[in-house]
Parts: sequence; C-alpha cells; structure tokens
Amino acid sequence: MKDIEIRIRELRKAINYHNYKYYVKDDPEIQDREYDLLYKELTELESMQPDLVTSDSPTQRVGDAPLAEFSKVIHRIQMQSLTDVFDEDELNSFDFKVRETIGGSARYVVEKKIDGLSVSLEYVNGIFVKGSTRGDGFTGEDVTLNLKTIKSIPLSLKDRIPFIEVRGEVFMPKKEFARLNEEQEELGLPIFANPRNAAAGSLRQLDSKITAKRHLDIIVFNIQQIEGYSILTHSEALEFMSALGFKASPDYRICNDINEVVDEIKSIGEKREDYPFEIDGAVIKIDSLEHRSTLGSTSKTPRWAVAYKYPPERKMSVIRDIWVNVGRTGVLTPNAVLDPVRLAGTTVSRATLHNMDYINDKGILIGDTVWVRKAGDIIPEVVEAVKEKRTGRETVFVMPLKCPVCGSDVVRENGQAAYRCIGIDCAAQLLQSIVHFASRDAMNIDGLGPAIAGILLEKSFLKGISDLYYLHLKKSELESIERMGAKSVDKLLSSIERSKENNIDRLIYGFGIRNVGLRSAQLLADNFTSIDQLKNASVEDVISVPEFGNITAESVVRFFHQEQTRNMLERLGQAGVNFKSAGKRGVLDGRFTGMTFALTGTLQAYTRNEASGIIIGYGGKTSDSVSKKTDYVLAGEDAGSKLEKARKLGIKVIDEAAFKIMTD
Repeated sequence: MKDIEIRIRELRKAINYHNYKYYVKDDPEIQDREYDLLYKELTELESMQPDLVTSDSPTQRVGDAPLAEFSKVIHRIQMQSLTDVFDEDELNSFDFKVRETIGGSARYVVEKKIDGLSVSLEYVNGIFVKGSTRGDGFTGEDVTLNLKTIKSIPLSLKDRIPFIEVRGEVFMPKKEFARLNEEQEELGLPIFANPRNAAAGSLRQLDSKITAKRHLDIIVFNIQQIEGYSILTHSEALEFMSALGFKASPDYRICNDINEVVDEIKSIGEKREDYPFEIDGAVIKIDSLEHRSTLGSTSKTPRWAVAYKYPPERKMSVIRDIWVNVGRTGVLTPNAVLDPVRLAGTTVSRATLHNMDYINDKGILIGDTVWVRKAGDIIPEVVEAVKEKRTGRETVFVMPLKCPVCGSDVVRENGQAAYRCIGIDCAAQLLQSIVHFASRDAMNIDGLGPAIAGILLEKSFLKGISDLYYLHLKKSELESIERMGAKSVDKLLSSIERSKENNIDRLIYGFGIRNVGLRSAQLLADNFTSIDQLKNASVEDVISVPEFGNITAESVVRFFHQEQTRNMLERLGQAGVNFKSAGKRGVLDGRFTGMTFALTGTLQAYTRNEASGIIIGYGGKTSDSVSKKTDYVLAGEDAGSKLEKARKLGIKVIDEAAFKIMTD
C-alpha cells in the first residue's frame, strides 16, 4: 500500500512535469509513447486504490458525467473589459492622461491580445479549485471541469501558495481551428466563424469530454488577487506566474515611453500571421501596480490599460471559376478559383464558399470581383461580392446533380445546407464507407479499422465495399504488406467470411444509407424478406414500414436505385453474402411493451445492435433521437448530445449495469 502511494506521487510529479514541458514550454523531453505508458500506469494504480485519487491528479482532467447546466460564479474582483484605440492619436491621448494623472513619465508593458474567451482560475494552497468565465464581469459561469481538460492549465502549482486568482484567455490554436472547421464542413455541420467563437463554444460544452477533444489552450495575463506575496509591477507578475507553472503572456515587451509602445505594436502587427494563435490587437498596460491604483477604473474599464485594434486584412480579387470538392462523408463544398492575391503572408488563389446557401445569401457569381479574407488568419474565404464592379458577363453557379468524383446522384435533403454524393463506392468517401461497413454494429469485421482500411485502399486492394469479399484471392499479397503478416491476414479473412452469415439488418445498416440508423435497419429487415425485395421496393412500400416517414423512405429507394449500389449488390451476392432476412424476432416477454429507448455513447458489454435486439425482444422500441416520448436513454462512454437533451427533458438515464438488471 505504501509503495503504491509513493509510486502514484512519483508518477503524478513526472506527468505534471512533462505536461508543463510539452504544453507550456513547447519543449518535450520524452516521446508520446513514454508519456502514454506513465499515464497508463498511473491510471491502473489509481483504479486499484481509488481512495488515493486527488482532484489535482492528471487523470482527473476529464469529468465522467455531463452537467445539466453551469452554475453561476460571483467574481470577487470584477473582470473588466478594455477601452479600444485604433490609431496613434488615440494612443498619445491615453499616454497624456496617464502622465497627467501620475505626475511623471510612465513605463508600459505591451502584450499580444489573444482573440479568445476570458476566464478566471482560482487556486487554494496551490491546487486548482475553480474556473469561471468572465460573463458580464460581475457574474460568470463555473466551467471548472472543462478548464481541467486544457493541458496547459496546471492542476497544482509549483509553490503551495495560500490563494491566488489569475486571469487568462482561453483560445483555439489556428491548426485546431482549421481541423475542426474541416471536420464540421465534411459532416455538413455549420462551421465556426472564427477561433474565438470556436473556443467559446467548446468551453461551454456541458460534456467535458467534448471540450477535451477540441484541444484548447490558454495564456494567463493578470493576477487578480493573491495572498502571502507582494508584487510591485505587472512584468514581475508575469514572471511570477510563469515560475508557478502557468503559460504567461509570451514575449511581452517593457516600453519606457509611448514611442516604444508604437514601435512594438507595429512589430506585433507585422508578425501576426506567424503566431500559432489569432490575435485581434495589442494590449498596453501601465507596469507599476502603484500607478494602476492611482489611475483607478471606470465602472467598466481600467484607466491604466487600453487595447490597440488592428484593422482586419482583406483583399480584392476576381472569381474565375467555382470547383467542387467532395469530402470524406460525401459533402460537396464549393470553392472559388481566384486571381492570386497576397493575404496574411501567403498567396491565395482558392477560397472556400462553404455551401450553396452561402453563395445564394451573398449573391456571388462566377466572374465577380470579391473581397477575400482569411478566417482565423488560416482559411481563405470569400466575404462578399463587389456588385458595383459587375460587367454583365458574370454567370450563376449551379451545384452539380452528379458527383464530380464518381458520377452518382447528388442530393440535398429538406432543411439541410449540405449537398451529398450518395455513391456507396465513391472514391472520395470510400475509407469512411468501409470503416462504417466493418464496424461492430454493422458487419462486425474484426481487424478492419481505419489504419488497415487505409492501407488496403492505398495499395489498391479495395476499390469498393464488395472487394472485401474477394480479398481471400490475394492472401499471399496481403501477407507481404508491412503491419499485416500471416496471422493478421488469417484473422481478417476469417472475420470477413463469418460476416457473410449476418442477418440483413447489419448489412443494411452497414451501407450507411442517409437517415437509416440501427432501428430503421432492423425494421427494414423485419418487413422485407430479402435485400432483393428491398432493392425493388417503391417509396410507398417503404413508407408502409412502421415508424418510416417520407424522407427516410426516399433515401432508401434512392440508394438502391443507384448504379453503384446495384453493381455492389451483384458482387456481394456472387461472393455468398446473405441477402435473406431471418424474419421478425419474436417477443420473449412484454416487459418493455410501450417503452422507447434511445442509445448513446459507446457500450462495453454489447454492440448497439445487440442492445437494440434485446430491447425489441422484450417488446420495446429503439429510437435514433431523444424526445418527450422517450422512456429511457441507455448511455455508454463518450455520450453526447442525446444525453444532454435527456437531462433537459427529465428522461431517465441508465447505464449498462442498470440495463443488465432490467434484462436479466
């Protein structure tokens, strides 16, 4: 017991040190795998001795259950905003008032103004105890659990200081912003306008697991209050915070007069595209805390600091053409081909137009002169058309009705912004299609994850889903691939062979038909005798299935009428994949009669298909969404928006243990 306690302390110290080196100093000393092994060992030891788990342990950065709502926090020290200035005249006016009030020359500190979300961090005896948003300056929200997911926030300080409250700016790094928006766009979801909106939306997630996946960062820039220490200047405070383990304002400059301030502001502006975070200005503060006290504040802003705002950079160009990119989920994204223009340090010749609604709302035409900017200084986008420069030779862009990659139909559902290719073997989305087809709830092909599927695609072993069932003909070639080997290939081929016997509900779900989830796939398998019958069904035939509406029925019929689908089905049938339904499942007893379950998150003891089958076997129903008619939500790990909605509606949430008791 004592040895375990000592080892836990050693591991925490080591992990905290390496977090600091990696996330604060950007100077890692060990490889990711070494770090992962340390973290894994700590997790295992803490699970053996849960009484030794502390709130500042690195394993406690992500909470278990989502919150129902954020609680309010009253700020003991008002979190004020800054007065904005936009030119040298306003800076000189600020400097004059400062010198007039303090009766002499002033020394300033100039920092970059991170474009993010302001928060307060509170520590008691060196332990992080509370984090809150600025709110209106007087009252914010308690986002402690979400802030703990940010690796650059120390859970314990290097000095067990009695109490300290610091203020910082939570932001989303440019690379993460680009990755997140790319993911949103491919999924047909709204994109974030800028990194600040993305950071704010991520920090205010009720589920800290979602926040953790967004890879937020923070820079602290002020001590709000402190006990047991005396600090005389702001620059001293920045160094003190850095020594405690915080990522404090980087590369700040101390300026002896306003002329040096102007020079530093210009220098920051010239380099802004090189920073890993977005800035929207520079902050100028009086260095002396005594002078701060003399200058005081208004009801909203301090008189000892201002924020210099840079004008947004945008350039004019001409749209020569619009081409369409097909993402990995089949979403078509229009992109403008531009006359090259220099913007934020790079030459831009293409810019996103997001979707057809964006083009229509902005009234953008091919041939238009347009204003272009970089969203978050990263992603080039067309802001607006300069309509007064039109010549009459401009043309209207029309979204293609056939996929430019594979030639399949492109559809847009009612209420959706995205146009999608529905080709089952479209090369642009084939990796995603294969991974879904092989997943546990679909055909359950063990060993065919994203990495192996990617290798098989890269080496042209797969050009469509049906090729999976012909891989056995290339066994010797597969065994020669690095990371495969004879045992792995045997295991994969055996799993593919077993999947041929699955009931057709798994096959239908594996096709990834729009709007067809597990429940819908099961209902189709219950109401059609075979895949052959289903592929020849009309919209009216599918609508006759209980719980089916017009949109889902049209998706099903449209999918089975595609030439790619027909070719794939022919090859699957020739390979011996089961096309016949086992028929409706009998009800074991009626314990769930009249009840509707929604499933969310990752289950450990069951696949979703298995859990749904159990529910149906006891007379219940499953739903792909949560509503007032839902009786239970079965929540696994990484449960998302369904869980949040269930809590808001007051629907009973159960875990796997409770579900097992209900079904024993």
